[in-house]
Formats: sequence, structure tokens, C-alpha cells
Amino acid sequence: QVQLVESGGGLVQAGGSLRLSCAASGSIFRINAMRWYRQAPGKQRELVATITSVGISNYADSVKGRFTISRDNAKQMVSLQMNSLKPEDTAVYYCNADIETAIFRPREYWGQGIQVTVSS
Repeated sequence: QVQLVESGGGLVQAGGSLRLSCAASGSIFRINAMRWYRQAPGKQRELVATITSVGISNYADSVKGRFTISRDNAKQMVSLQMNSLKPEDTAVYYCNADIETAIFRPREYWGQGIQVTVSS
């Protein structure tokens, strides 16, 4: 079974930095786009950043200039470097990826979510 597991969350003061990582495992043929979403209390889940299979990235306006998404294809990992964190960045962050197996077309997989809390 394909799984995505996030790590690196926690509590940080405003202005600080945090790095999230997500490792994919299982019977994976290839990974296409990889993404980070987040969901704050009382709000809908929103797309934070996307990176394509060839390394092209896109960001939500609210995090541009502060967050950087990257991937390591050999390790089947995606990371999110978060700098200059603000209290409004507080949310559960979810790893997401389009993954193709040997027997099935690409489909979305989700991590379990990891808490990021930014204190003011």
C-alpha cells in the first residue's frame, strides 16, 4: 500500500522557521505532482504549494516569499521550508501526491496531517 508520512511539525514563535517533510513509500512506479495543503480551525482546506515532477513550483499568495517547496525524487520525498512564520500560518498541514503504481493510473494520496502552531 502507498503511504505518505509527514514529519517536522511543532510549535514555533512568530518570525521563526520550520521545515516539514513528507516521505512516500510502497509499491510506487512514479510520483507526479506533490503538494502541501493546510487547514486552520474553522476554515476550509487550502492549497499552500505545488511542485511538478520536473520541479516547477507554485504558491498561495499568502505564503509567497516565505515558503519554499522542494522534492527529492531519489528519496521520494517532498519538503516545505517555512520562514518568517505568522500566527495565521497555524494549521494542520497535509502532504498530497499524485502517484502511479504498476497496475493503476495516477491517483491522489494523502498524509495523515501534522500540526503547525505559530505563537504571537
